[in-house]
Amino acid sequence: MGALSRISAIMFKEFRQLSRDRLTFGMVVMIPLIELLLFGYAINSNIRHISAGILDEAPSSASRMLVETVRATQVVNFTEAYLTVQEAEAAITAGRVRTVLVLPRDLEQRAASALPLGQWLVDASDNIVASAIIGLRTMPIDFLQQSVRAPAPTFETVLYFNPERRTPVNIVPGLLAVILTMTMILFTSTAIVREKERGNLELLITTPLHSFELMLGKIVPYILIGLLQMLIILTLGHVVFDVPINGRPEQIVGATLLFIAASLTLGLIISTVAKTQLQAMQMTVFVLLPSILLSGFMFPYEGMPELAQWIAETLPATHFVRMIRGVVLRDASLGDAPEDSLYLIAFTAVGLVIATLKFRKSLD
Repeated sequence: MGALSRISAIMFKEFRQLSRDRLTFGMVVMIPLIELLLFGYAINSNIRHISAGILDEAPSSASRMLVETVRATQVVNFTEAYLTVQEAEAAITAGRVRTVLVLPRDLEQRAASALPLGQWLVDASDNIVASAIIGLRTMPIDFLQQSVRAPAPTFETVLYFNPERRTPVNIVPGLLAVILTMTMILFTSTAIVREKERGNLELLITTPLHSFELMLGKIVPYILIGLLQMLIILTLGHVVFDVPINGRPEQIVGATLLFIAASLTLGLIISTVAKTQLQAMQMTVFVLLPSILLSGFMFPYEGMPELAQWIAETLPATHFVRMIRGVVLRDASLGDAPEDSLYLIAFTAVGLVIATLKFRKSLD
């Protein structure tokens, strides 16, 4: 009985401490709740409404009916039209569309001769997107007498950037976003908290440092660490898994620096909220889970419902995944998707202001 009472007393003490630590108690409830909602609601491998373009070399009633038939599948959503194959390829490289349907001049003759009616140009760097487009190869087209055609694909497919559809080609650049999110936020989220716990913050306060200078001083060393991690991941990915590095080095470094700055800023905001290193780590996990699931790293962005896409757009990882895959795999430039670069710059600037103000308030 004595041992049981002592154990009960310790248990009661732990529950009391947990109830007083509102942040930790909130994480205990919110992490499984959010993870359940993300997996059950937002994650969908049955992808729909893939951004697509159309290149109709001989506009006719038959080609327009064919486009509407494809659109009715809801697999693709035609958003742009092109006049040449070069324009279509440039749009895929820039990431404006994932695929382009090319309809030839002799569409009706090809239908009568049991030949493929058109060709899909596909960004195959994402295997799920490529699989969804490949699934359209044999779709029936009744108004062109597809039912009496000899067994043959309705469309041909040309796979760009990953014709073998190897998983590492898609995973490795996205993994860079996940690892940088985890390490950069964790490093800086514990930075100021560690100074508080060790009693060093009072010494920093007495120095002539301004709050903004302290924030920058905390960020800069981890920028170099982030660049080292980028070099390790992309080098090993290229050497071990034969992931192509098609982008220019300055574009890769530029995109990575923008994301590192945004992630470190988010970590600083967390460090001004958390009271202990444990709370900082819990809040890092709270940010990391949606960054993995909603950024497009594991599941295509197009497969998410609209609400989940709105949430994803607030995450720096979502913008970086698009940027780094485009730069590394498609040799895109930062100017091809300026909205992603501008968002990371704005996120960093606003985040630094918030972290500085919250740190100054905590000093008061």
